[in-house]
Amino acid sequence: MVAEVLSYFAEPVEEFVRRRHTELQRRGLTNDRIFEQVSVELGVRRVAPPALSIRQLRRIVYG
Repeated sequence: MVAEVLSYFAEPVEEFVRRRHTELQRRGLTNDRIFEQVSVELGVRRVAPPALSIRQLRRIVYG
């Protein structure tokens, strides 16, 4: 279980954003809500990345 938690927090930002976008989209959330939620979640990661704008998050997901 510890290894699972550590691997979750070691996940690269881009992979995290794409994975969470897919998970939240499957739950029926809209993109506006998804990117807000992902932004909040990034801020509480073990090593928080620099703040990313909604536009930057969209570019990670959609290229």
